[in-house]
Parts: sequence; structure tokens; C-alpha cells
Amino acid sequence: MNSDVLSRLVETIKARRTESAEKSYTRQLLEAGPERCAKKLGEEAVETVIAGVSQSDDALRAEAADLLYHLMVLLEARGVAFDDVLAVLEARTTQSGLAEKAARKL
Repeated sequence: MNSDVLSRLVETIKARRTESAEKSYTRQLLEAGPERCAKKLGEEAVETVIAGVSQSDDALRAEAADLLYHLMVLLEARGVAFDDVLAVLEARTTQSGLAEKAARKL
């Protein structure tokens, strides 16, 4: 397994737009709109934090996977390309985190 799994996940989520909502949880989320997707992402973020401080490594891995999935669904619901997010991350790797944060305050 490698980082390519995220690209495949993005493509799977896009493909779910055309599937039946009765058979696809992803389709149900997308039909509910960005607000529902964001709410679910927030729930998963909290669960990830809890797992990170008080649960097993396996629980943290599972919650992190859920968090990534729900982030990808929100991006799809908003029409934000995952590659654009990766481009932002790539740009940030050219400077220190402190310099990048300071630049955002401008």
C-alpha cells in the first residue's frame, strides 16, 4: 500500500455520485450537501483526537482513515480538487512552518 490509495479513494468518491443512494453511503453524504459532509468530518475529527490521546494505535489508525475519507467527501461536495490541496501542501514544504504561518497573517 502507498499514497496512491488516496488518489484511488478520490476517484471512487467521484464515481459514487452516479450510484444509487440506497446502495452508497458516499452518495447519501454528497446528496446531503457540504454542510452535512462538514458535520461528519467534524465528528470524525473529534473521534480521531480521542483515539490519539486515549485509545490504541489500531483505533487511531481506523479513526485517521475515517477522517481522511470524510475530508475527501467534503472536498468532492465542494468541488475542490484533491490535487489542489496537494499543491498547497507542496508549496508549504519550501519554507519552515513558522515562516508559512507568519505569511498567512498578512
